[in-house]
Amino acid sequence: MLMHQRAKNPRIDIIGFPMDLGADRRGVGMGPSALRIAGIQARLQDLGYEVEDHGDIPVEIRESQKITNPNLKYVEEVLDKSERLALSVKRSLDEGHFPLTVGGDHTVSIGSVAGIAAHCREQGIRPGVIWIDAHADMNDEETTPSGNIHGMALAISLGFGDRRLTHLLGFSPKLEPERTFLIGVRSIDPEEISVIRKSGITVRTMADIDRRGVASVIEEILDSLREGADAVHVTFDVDSVDPSLALGVGTPVPGGFTYREAHLIMETIAECGKLCSMDVAEINPTLDNRNRTAVLAAEIVASCLGKRIL
Repeated sequence: MLMHQRAKNPRIDIIGFPMDLGADRRGVGMGPSALRIAGIQARLQDLGYEVEDHGDIPVEIRESQKITNPNLKYVEEVLDKSERLALSVKRSLDEGHFPLTVGGDHTVSIGSVAGIAAHCREQGIRPGVIWIDAHADMNDEETTPSGNIHGMALAISLGFGDRRLTHLLGFSPKLEPERTFLIGVRSIDPEEISVIRKSGITVRTMADIDRRGVASVIEEILDSLREGADAVHVTFDVDSVDPSLALGVGTPVPGGFTYREAHLIMETIAECGKLCSMDVAEINPTLDNRNRTAVLAAEIVASCLGKRIL
């Protein structure tokens, strides 16, 4: 059921996914705690939502794990926990709630998108995704320079990569390219380019935003989703924001969104009436200053869920 077809303020289910096995840099597993400390639940309650925090899906520490494939690091644990997350997200949607999944590295979206896609398949709903990220996340086992699965999450959702990952919950692809939009990207591995072109998704880089303005770009995306999708999922990698504002991320790239650009994107998405779910990924409090990146992320999530200046 779509958000705009429910009660005005549906219940939000916060689901923590403290995964740090998808990246080399440690600390991102503390992202869910950082967001809680930043008061994300209270901020959403202040907007009139009933909010239930379901705690974290437990993730085994890497010291207890073995790398069986250097091109798919910790794949067994990623698979296991992604399936648990997918079922939790699907259950939330089945109950008419709004799942807000807080990571953790961007492997969070492998599970959350799978759960959304499974719900939509059962309901005959066409899902669309706005993937907000400095990176393309379009590597696979053959192209990856690092073996880090967080750099494969979008490709996996589109059906590219290891079959165990692409067929999570028994079907693939989870997303259709005509309803998948990558925005804010400014760091693409050379071999990702061929995968992106093969996929057929729409990519709007920071260069596009510089030329056209963020309002024009996000309105173009939403115009397509209003026509082609019944429900919209937003996955927000905090490294899409410029590192001068979001210091606490593992893979910072200069030239990202300003404070107001990030909020305008979210405010515009909130107005589309089709938002059904959201992810937040890649907050690393060990690299932060007094939890400011998590506070910024909590503010941006609030904008996506209806907070306005006036």
